[in-house]
Amino acid sequence: MSSARQTSLPTSLPASLPAGEFAVLFVVLLTVAAGNTALQTVLPAIARVIHIPDLLVAIIFSFSALLWTFTAPYWARQSDIRGRRRLMEVGVAGFGVSMLGCGIVIYAGLRGLLIPFATFALFAGLRSLFGIFGSASNPAAQAYVAARTSEANRTNALASLSSAFGLGTIVGPAVAPLFIIGALGLSGPLFAFALVAVVILFAVRRFLPDDDPTHLPRAVASDGLAHGAPASEPNVSGGATGGSLQAAAAGRTPRLSWRDPRILPFMVYGFISGSAQAATGQALGFLVIDRLHIGAAAAQQNIAIVFMAGAGATLLAQWGLIPMFRMTPPTLMRWGTAIAAAGTLGIALAPNFHGIVVAYGLAALGYGFARPGFTAGASLAVGQDEQGGVAGAVTSINGSCFVLAPAIGIGLYELSPSLPYFTAAAVLVALFVYGLANRALRTEPVHHD
Repeated sequence: MSSARQTSLPTSLPASLPAGEFAVLFVVLLTVAAGNTALQTVLPAIARVIHIPDLLVAIIFSFSALLWTFTAPYWARQSDIRGRRRLMEVGVAGFGVSMLGCGIVIYAGLRGLLIPFATFALFAGLRSLFGIFGSASNPAAQAYVAARTSEANRTNALASLSSAFGLGTIVGPAVAPLFIIGALGLSGPLFAFALVAVVILFAVRRFLPDDDPTHLPRAVASDGLAHGAPASEPNVSGGATGGSLQAAAAGRTPRLSWRDPRILPFMVYGFISGSAQAATGQALGFLVIDRLHIGAAAAQQNIAIVFMAGAGATLLAQWGLIPMFRMTPPTLMRWGTAIAAAGTLGIALAPNFHGIVVAYGLAALGYGFARPGFTAGASLAVGQDEQGGVAGAVTSINGSCFVLAPAIGIGLYELSPSLPYFTAAAVLVALFVYGLANRALRTEPVHHD
C-alpha cells in the first residue's frame, strides 16, 4: 500500500456509523424480531384453538428456516453487488408480505372458513416467503455495520446491533396482546406488524444512503474511491480499495463459505448454541401452558412475561455488560455458553412459573453474550472485502438452527416436558469444552486499526 493511500483513507472514511443510519438498521432488525416473537407467542394458542398438532407448528418454522439458510448467502452476495440498502428493502418487504398473508390465513382458520389442514398448508406456504425474502435484511445490516466500523469497535457495534433482537423479543410479546382485538382475535398481531413493515420500508428508503455500487461514477479516484461516492464501504483497517468497488459493481464479489477454515469454528459454535436456543425456545410456550395447567388463551400473558424476562436479560448483556467490560469474542463465547447451560438446566428443574421466568432469563443472558461473540469473532477473522460474505454465512447458520432443532425440541418435549432442557444443557456444557479446546475460539483478536 502506498503512503499516499495510508494518509488519505483515514481522513475520508469514518470509523463509526452516523447515529441516524444505525438507528434505521436497528429498527429494521427490531421489527423483524418483534414480529417473529409476537408470532411465536400467539402461535401455540392459535394451534390449540384451530387443533393443529404441536409438531406441525414446529415444522412451519423449520421449513421457513430451511429456506432462510439457503437464501441468506445469496442475498449477502447481492448486497455486495446491489448495495446494502436495496437488500434491506427486499428483506423488510418480504417480512411484511409474509405477515399479511399469514394474518389472512389465520383469521380464516379461526373463523372456521378453512379446515385445520388447509390452514396449516397455506400458513406454511406464506411463512416461507419470509424464509426466502426476509433473510435479505440481516446480512445486509451486519455487513453495513462491519464495513463502517474499526476492528477495535466492531464487537461492541455488532453487539449493539444484535441487541435489536433482544429488544424486539420484548416488544413483540408486550404489544401482541394489544392487537388481539375485535373480530381479528389472535390474528391481529400479524396484521399489525404487516402495517409496521410498510413504515419501516419507507424509513429505509428515506434515511439510508444509496450505496448501490452500480450507481457510482465509473471514474475512480487515484486513492481507490469513486469521486463523490458515499463512504459506504470503508476499510478502516487499511485494505479496501477501488478494486473491490469495481468488482462489486461487476458482480464479482468474494464468495465465502461457512466451511472456510478461518470461520468454521465460529460457525460450529453458532450452530450448536443457536440450535440449543431454538429447540428449548420453541417448546417454552407449551411448557408454560402445560405446567400452569391453564387454557391456551389464559396462558398467553404468562408466556409473554417469560419471553420478556429473557429479552430483558439479553439487553442487559448487550447494552450494559458487553460495552462496560469491553468483552472480547472469546470471553463472550465462554461466559455465554456457561451461563446459558446453567439457565437451561434451571428451566428443567423449575418447580413453578417464577422459577421458569428466572431460569429463562439466566439462559437468555448467556445467549446474549454468545451470539455477538461468535458473530464478531467471525467478522474479525476475515478481511474487510469479505464482510458481506461472512455476514451471509452467519445469517445462514442462524437460520439453519431453526430447521431441525424446533422439531427435535417438540419431539423431546412430547416424551417428557423437561427432556429438551436437560439435553440442551448437556450440549452447552460440551460446547463450553469445545470453546476452551479450539484455538480460534480461545485466541484474543489482534486489531490492525
